[in-house]
Amino acid sequence: MKRRIFIAINLPEKIKKRLKEYREKFNYLPVRWTKVPSLHLTLVFIGYVDNEQMLEACKITRKIAEDTEPFFINFKKIVLGPPGKEPRMVWLEGEKSEELTRLRDALQEALFSADTGFNHKESRSFSPHITLARITPHTLIKSQDSRINGGNKGSFIIDKNNQKGVGVKMGEWRQTQINPAEIETDFSAPVEVNSIEVMESDLKFDGA
Repeated sequence: MKRRIFIAINLPEKIKKRLKEYREKFNYLPVRWTKVPSLHLTLVFIGYVDNEQMLEACKITRKIAEDTEPFFINFKKIVLGPPGKEPRMVWLEGEKSEELTRLRDALQEALFSADTGFNHKESRSFSPHITLARITPHTLIKSQDSRINGGNKGSFIIDKNNQKGVGVKMGEWRQTQINPAEIETDFSAPVEVNSIEVMESDLKFDGA
């Protein structure tokens, strides 16, 4: 049986606790929150592999981790993503880092050169972000009517044709909205990267 794996940086428990407190303020929103224990920063997505490929990926990850000096990632804010498009996710966004890009590139090169099932290298500089939630598909429409959303034309309201949004009661769609000004906030969280992990994803409905 094949496993769906990726290489990631796990978050410290104190950061996960802060993110849990943040999400508890927005339980009414039509989103699927990532389970707090599963919060991580993906470095390289490998895909479906057999046991031998997984073991090889683990060996490579261990070797590169041993050769990499610890460094910090500075997470700065919570935003709706992707930027400039209709929001589909809630992200914890971090600053770009040369150390992070070098680590990602080293992993990609080693995985690509070995029999690990990895075959799709990214060449762009690494923009770190952690998916905190996925907005429920087809439940949001962008409001162009300032009378509906209190004058903020950048907010999103639940589509009246889909009243089964997560955390939304029947008939309350007009009162429930995703307002970027409400969701997006500063969230300073420096994280020391002193380990990386090979993780497995189940692709469950509530997120990996």
